[in-house]
Amino acid sequence: MTSKTALVCGAGGFIGGHLVKRLKREGFWVRGVDLKFNEHAETDADDFVIGDLREQTLVRDVVDRKFDEVYQLAADMGGAGYIFTGENDANVMHNSATINLNVLDACHKRNIKRVFYSSSACMYPEHNQLDPDNPNCAEDSAYPANPDSEYGWEKLFSERLYLAYNRNFGMENRVARYHNIFGPEGTWEGGKEKAPAAMCRKIAMVEDGNEIEVWGDGKQTRSFLYIDECLEGSIRLLRSDFEGPVNIGSEEMISINDLAQMVINISGKNVGIRNVPGPEGVRGRNSDNKLIFEKLGWAPEQPLKRGMEKTFAWISGEVSKKHNKKPL
Repeated sequence: MTSKTALVCGAGGFIGGHLVKRLKREGFWVRGVDLKFNEHAETDADDFVIGDLREQTLVRDVVDRKFDEVYQLAADMGGAGYIFTGENDANVMHNSATINLNVLDACHKRNIKRVFYSSSACMYPEHNQLDPDNPNCAEDSAYPANPDSEYGWEKLFSERLYLAYNRNFGMENRVARYHNIFGPEGTWEGGKEKAPAAMCRKIAMVEDGNEIEVWGDGKQTRSFLYIDECLEGSIRLLRSDFEGPVNIGSEEMISINDLAQMVINISGKNVGIRNVPGPEGVRGRNSDNKLIFEKLGWAPEQPLKRGMEKTFAWISGEVSKKHNKKPL
């Protein structure tokens, strides 16, 4: 019996690397493609192509057969320090849109019916996310559209692209809106890291009795989803009869200052928080999981603290390796 085959675009990234491992455990033959290998873990892919998905010829070479499952996670992205400064807008829009146009076209021409596309909560209207205590991120609140970043606008365009291929070409693409996925083996320094990793790094590196800097007033809210639950939701959606778009995120909302304090408590250190000006995005964002539970009979439930404990342990170890600090 031949094993099922999967293609993971963006397999060198954080989510993609974990997804390859998960699919391998399920017995899939997996091809990964990315500009780079994952910096934090060896790939489990059976075949890993180093290549640029912005190049149409490369995408056609990679999509050389009818894969059972295709996951399109590749994008030009990062945390607030990358997305909200405005300095990377042209690259973010051009690179990600080109990748999606190429991958979707190649899959359609290979008669691959179903592609999973990872959109983002960044496509929700800014005006629904001004109150940090009561953000509205229900799926049907997406229009009238008003994302707070060009990254969000590109995600919204690409969602529509995947669903247009469903309508016009009989494809069965699946669209998920990710809400701040985190966990071990992700970017934790260099400017593209997200808030959970940044907090873990700062607190792992700070000496007892000192302070860490937190961007903004720290009262802005988010929810963060641990990687294992992200994968579970993504795979369930791809294999379901629901096209989306649907949120894949946690409903456990927390302020950024409280997130920092959670990590301080996990570390056991005596560390203060100093709020400083910096890019912070919308004031409030939280996943709304009514639709995913209705359609898939499942929604994420793991407490944030459990995932942060695992993530801090890993980042603390990475910091100690790089900076010769002893891990906690």
